[in-house]
Amino acid sequence: MEEKKHVRRKRYKGKYPKRFSEKYKEMNPDKYQETVEKVIKKGNTPAGMHRSIMVDEIIDFFNIKPNEIGLDLTVGFGGHTKEMLDKLNHTGHIYGIDQDSLELPKTNERLTALGYSDKDFSLHNINFKDLDKIGNHKYDFILADLGVSSMQIDDPKRGFSFREDGPLDLRMNPNIGVPASVRLLELSQKEIEGMLIENSDEIYAKEISSEITIEKQKGNFIDTTKGLYQVISNALKNLPKGIYEEQLKKATARTFQALRIDVNSEYEVLYELLEKLPLYLNENGRVAIITFHSGEDRLVKKAFKQFYNEGVFKMIDGPIIPSKDEVYQNPRARSAKLRVAIKS
Repeated sequence: MEEKKHVRRKRYKGKYPKRFSEKYKEMNPDKYQETVEKVIKKGNTPAGMHRSIMVDEIIDFFNIKPNEIGLDLTVGFGGHTKEMLDKLNHTGHIYGIDQDSLELPKTNERLTALGYSDKDFSLHNINFKDLDKIGNHKYDFILADLGVSSMQIDDPKRGFSFREDGPLDLRMNPNIGVPASVRLLELSQKEIEGMLIENSDEIYAKEISSEITIEKQKGNFIDTTKGLYQVISNALKNLPKGIYEEQLKKATARTFQALRIDVNSEYEVLYELLEKLPLYLNENGRVAIITFHSGEDRLVKKAFKQFYNEGVFKMIDGPIIPSKDEVYQNPRARSAKLRVAIKS
């Protein structure tokens, strides 16, 4: 049998790695704990990790008691789930849902490594609108964190960010639906413009949708994150030089957000979830939802207010925003809004 030759890891330029693939220390926190702590101390999120937002506020509101049953609709990295499991202290059960088929097995391994077993939690790879598929349970507390996890944002293979080049995908579950590149082919210029306005209040929607259509007519397939970035850059080329760079950055972020919402039907599935929520809460059951943009927040606010007026909820509160200290330590928390409610 031929001996496998050892291949040295390719060194990165400069003092710190820039590319996601080079950040092997950050993605191995057990071995390189000191490196991870340095990244966090600088206010950044280590590659392959996610820092949960407003944990203290959520745990205080839930006031979890022994033997209660909880539901985490957006498990992600498992940060919130872990804190809730700690409060239950091997009593009760947490049911977890996440549609990301790539990250969920890793989270299962992390929680198991912390000493929790299938008696404490169970994870399900489904969309949260399908919560009825895990059984006819009723819960004492339900959490939904509607943000995109750092693992998805940072990994260029997922196509959620334009910082590094990658396939223009944007699907939460890469095994379901079509990627954003295909979605752009399916939509007309007017439909793209409408999507940009509805999903992200994009002020340059007309210019961007026009430039995307021009590229399509030329036969150019916009299938990478940098490719879409270049199209947006061309669309905004007539802006004054003094504001161009800043406006390009904001317009690109809004365009990616709008596309992500469309590809994953985020408004539709959130609306369906909100309609079902009261059916799955016990009496005095608590629900907490974190949103990250105005469209989501409007839907949650409207639903909570309607349930309160109908007497289904006896208390609603929000929006609650992260502390200045949390935003300083974790800038990705800056747009978060928390709304909470208690069932009658």
